[in-house]
Amino acid sequence: MRRSSLPEDFYDRIKPRLHKRAGRELRVAYRVLDIACGNCGLGTFLRRIYRQRVTGIDIAPERFPKRSSRKSRSPFRCIKADGARLTFLADRSVDAAVMMWALHEMKDPLGTLREAHRVLRPGGKILIIEFPRGSLAGRLWKERYYTALQIERMLKQAGFDEIRSKTVERGQVSWTVAYRQSNGDGRKCT
Repeated sequence: MRRSSLPEDFYDRIKPRLHKRAGRELRVAYRVLDIACGNCGLGTFLRRIYRQRVTGIDIAPERFPKRSSRKSRSPFRCIKADGARLTFLADRSVDAAVMMWALHEMKDPLGTLREAHRVLRPGGKILIIEFPRGSLAGRLWKERYYTALQIERMLKQAGFDEIRSKTVERGQVSWTVAYRQSNGDGRKCT
């Protein structure tokens, strides 16, 4: 299917499939950080289906669900925070991080990825779901998106290893997974 033949609501239509796919990718993680969570839709899905302890952060809290709990002991919470300054999270305190359709919006994408690396435990992973350059999203919203190579380079600069990228959903979604392998002493985790 050509990009021009995709319906304008294409991304709304595929969002439930992407949530399921992200859930399968992150299913073994217990503590998940959803960076730039928006209305916390993905975090809500992960909590409901996989019983994960999710912390969603965003700089625009007006989109948070009204019933979200901000208590620190709650298994799901939404917090107003900048992804490049995760001062409320300890080093190695998160099993997985996810960013859905957000990397291109970051003022400091490399800083955000470095912070994600810092808070991930050794062996933890980050999942980046993004619009690729040349996708329908560029035509619809006139924004600039990263290529897979640019995302991979940023992840390497931030300290991530084992980076895998592909496009899914008719080439309209970039799917990148990377791991925090270092123990901090230069040795790889096994």
